[in-house]
Amino acid sequence: MSASKTGKLYLIPTLLGDTLPEKVLPEGTLNIIRSLDYFIVEQIRTSRRFLVKAGLTKPIDSISFVELNKHSKIDDLLTFLHPALEGKNIGLMSEAGTPCIADPGSFVVDAAHQSGIHVVPLSGPSSIILALMASGFNGQQFMFHGYLPIPTNERSRMIRQIESQSRESGQTQIFIETPYRNRQMLESLLKTCHSATMLCVATNISMEDESVISLPVHKWEGKIPEFDKKPAVFLLWVKPRN
Repeated sequence: MSASKTGKLYLIPTLLGDTLPEKVLPEGTLNIIRSLDYFIVEQIRTSRRFLVKAGLTKPIDSISFVELNKHSKIDDLLTFLHPALEGKNIGLMSEAGTPCIADPGSFVVDAAHQSGIHVVPLSGPSSIILALMASGFNGQQFMFHGYLPIPTNERSRMIRQIESQSRESGQTQIFIETPYRNRQMLESLLKTCHSATMLCVATNISMEDESVISLPVHKWEGKIPEFDKKPAVFLLWVKPRN
């Protein structure tokens, strides 16, 4: 089936927290969201809540949802995309922020490409990109690592590795952590990194209590934000010597 006869797969950014959709999502994105009848989501309950907040005018019970999670198989993905093969448009949503970045949505997008379905990324908030923009670090070369190891020794080893990588390449190194482990991550960074290494911690991006702090490691004492249980992005950068 040719792509012109299929529906489209829209990649829909969602809110990063409790904020108004119109504050962070363009009107064009909201209009597309409101027009769709089929969605691939991580959790149906939170997705229904987001659609209502985004101004959905049709009855929420008329919307079809399928859940994408770690148990989904390749045959599931093809089934999820079946409406698009029949000419219907589908929305792919992450739990928060941009789809396919640190979530399983990329598997659906790959299947869509293989099936000849037109993939359309929509504009909206990405905590990773917004944190990089606000950090003052190298925005020309950067690497996103997702989550670092949980065990303390492995995490410290990885921190040393990516700090060395930044020193050699000049790249900004970006990673995230589960909110309830934010403080342990920051403590590991301050203990492990060289005192001159630049560290940025960006929390609750796009929300009213948003915080972005960029300082050398040795200046972080007394500057630790109140970020327990808040979504955070961590960035490391070793400034090139002049």
